[in-house]
Amino acid sequence: MHEQNHQAICTITYHLVERIAGWYDQTTNRTTHYIHLYADSISTTKNSFKFKQVLDMSYKPFSGGAGLFYLHTNQGVFMYEVDADPTHFIQSYKKLRD
Repeated sequence: MHEQNHQAICTITYHLVERIAGWYDQTTNRTTHYIHLYADSISTTKNSFKFKQVLDMSYKPFSGGAGLFYLHTNQGVFMYEVDADPTHFIQSYKKLRD
């Protein structure tokens, strides 16, 4: 997790969908989480990346307004289901990185 003494500059809401199969049925558990942009890092529920670890960010929109946000890092590409266009988040990151 990220140190809490830093103020988040920008935040994206994302969703994790977990399907749980039982003997006779299947349930879906959808939880909401956040990606936080700080002055020197990006933090998710499970990971934290310093800017030097982040290679790029991209977004693939769906027709309904939702889409997939991709965080390209030196540890691989992480994909997040988002409800809103993360262009502001990406632009804020690029301004901080420059």
